[in-house]
Amino acid sequence: MKFILGKKMQMTQVWENDRVFAVTPVLAGPCVIAQVKTQKTDKYSALQLAFGIRKEKNIKKPQLGHFKQAGVLPMHVREFRTENELAVKVGDRISAATFAVGDVVAVTGTSKGCGFQGVVKRHGFKGGRKSHGNKDQLRMPGSVGPKGPAHIFKGMRMGGRMGNERVTVQNLSIISIDLEKNILYIKGAVPGATGGLLMIKGRGDLNVDTVSVQEEKNVAVEMPAEEIVSETEIVSEAPALELESVVAEPEAPVAEVIAETTLENKEEAPAA
Repeated sequence: MKFILGKKMQMTQVWENDRVFAVTPVLAGPCVIAQVKTQKTDKYSALQLAFGIRKEKNIKKPQLGHFKQAGVLPMHVREFRTENELAVKVGDRISAATFAVGDVVAVTGTSKGCGFQGVVKRHGFKGGRKSHGNKDQLRMPGSVGPKGPAHIFKGMRMGGRMGNERVTVQNLSIISIDLEKNILYIKGAVPGATGGLLMIKGRGDLNVDTVSVQEEKNVAVEMPAEEIVSETEIVSEAPALELESVVAEPEAPVAEVIAETTLENKEEAPAA
């Protein structure tokens, strides 16, 4: 099974020849594996995915230490169960490339919250008659319980809070994929509001980029051998005049020069 976290974007349409499809773009990943759970350590197999960016000051210290092992400061963290233990490690990444066009996926999200609603909007009731002595009963539920038990049974469809629930829509197909922007174009509507978090699952093998965050940092810090130049090479390439000016010794003091000239004159003078 393959899976990824994503953010819902505004719906649009995609043309294929002479047909048009209503699609929902989803910014899928890249997600970083923050924890790998195994049967030996946790009694079940799962992967913990981190998605998004969050400020360090808004993360609690225990969670901050946990996420720094993967080198991320995520906004969302979700766990996906796996049937078998996968050959992955903390820091590996999952991108939209793990899916392909034509894959059938199940999308899980949080539906829009509508507050307290009546039975007509919440459950689709028809409502009462608008004539023949019916007053103030147009959108009422009607009779809700029998006379015998004298109480309302559990599960009766009544007014209440609507939405803001976890909803899963299955059998959605992927129409197109933009690998450069990590966008999946999913046919139809998906649950939740624009900008909401989505969990996408599908059948197939999970493709993981095995380059960890720590290795990427090391590669970025290392400098190519061709660009490394020693100090001796820099000095050797300098002009000869500059080297002579740098290496030349300072001139002797004027008093010492006068003393040496007087001694030489005395030695060369003829005897009287």
